[in-house]
Amino acid sequence: MSSSHSEFLAGVRAELPLMIGVAPFAFIYGALAVQLGVPALLAQAMSAIIFGGSAQFIAAPLVVASTPALLLILTVLVVNLRHALYSASVAAYLEKLSPLWKGLLAYLLTDEAYAIAIAHFHKPGDARNRHWFLFGAGITLWSFWQVSTALGIFVGAQVPPEWSLDFALPLTFIALVMPMLKNRAYVIAALVAALGGVVAYGLPYKLNYIVAAIAGIGVGMVLDAQRRNKT
Repeated sequence: MSSSHSEFLAGVRAELPLMIGVAPFAFIYGALAVQLGVPALLAQAMSAIIFGGSAQFIAAPLVVASTPALLLILTVLVVNLRHALYSASVAAYLEKLSPLWKGLLAYLLTDEAYAIAIAHFHKPGDARNRHWFLFGAGITLWSFWQVSTALGIFVGAQVPPEWSLDFALPLTFIALVMPMLKNRAYVIAALVAALGGVVAYGLPYKLNYIVAAIAGIGVGMVLDAQRRNKT
């Protein structure tokens, strides 16, 4: 078995256990999107093109609200800023790849794929084919994401309109955020973001999302800088 083949299969195997949490997330997105009024084809296309859970959850109601394209793109960009940090972290391990490989791996670089790939990259050994590990992990998640979205869209289309699934959006994000609140800085940043979103709720085009994100990120950066100065 070639090294690239073994690296690819190792990435697939490492990613598979995480699909227990990813698949329901994509399913909920698909069901909620069609309930909000997003056309089924567009909802599926968002999973294929955006390929980012939190961004898709936020983009769906913005699409329904006919939000201007520039504002929609800006909102998704703010939500996905963390991927710039992921890219910087893995850049040293992928710098010798062709532009085509880099573009493909950038597209597949999700939270879950990054988490297992960066740990794998740090291990000693031959690094020439390590990118196949990230590719295996990323394509596994992508495949599950597309199928789970399609299932959610199908089920959501069968749910009567009066059975609103709007509650799924905040509940999903609460479930994602709560395990991350491990220290005082995280808690304060989350509370500030929540307060900012509520205070700015009356703004048009769901601009409260951007206000909440910027407020939470800003406070988090300040608190992190203070922590670094003390240490």
